[in-house]
Amino acid sequence: MSDVLPTAHHEFWRPPVVNGAIPISSGLAEVCKGCGAEFMIGSYFCHLCGTDRRTPLAAVNLGWSRYLDVQNIKSYLGLANASFVAFLVGIACLLAALMVGVIYNIQNFSDFQAVQFWRVQWLLGAVAAFVGGILLKRQGKS
Repeated sequence: MSDVLPTAHHEFWRPPVVNGAIPISSGLAEVCKGCGAEFMIGSYFCHLCGTDRRTPLAAVNLGWSRYLDVQNIKSYLGLANASFVAFLVGIACLLAALMVGVIYNIQNFSDFQAVQFWRVQWLLGAVAAFVGGILLKRQGKS
């Protein structure tokens, strides 16, 4: 077989990139920090999500932070912008109702009544915000 092509090199395959252009890991397959897929040999970008291979870890959307993304929450709940704002106001009112008892010290019965009155006001605000969010929710096309 070597008589057929006497000028051919013994190595018939060469790497697609110059050595040192892509960092070589310590024997383990290098995976994408964005989606977790293995990089293809010689690629500069992930073939699934398009993340740059040399992107630092801080620039990639990490696992739990995608649950705090406003667009993901809106699409999961199926809410419009105004309805989503009303939802957030309702959640804030519920948190305020819970925190009233933590913030204020109850020394006597009149303090207890005042704290309960404030809780009722915050809960009514939450109910109003949630009802407003339901009324502002976009209707599905029939």
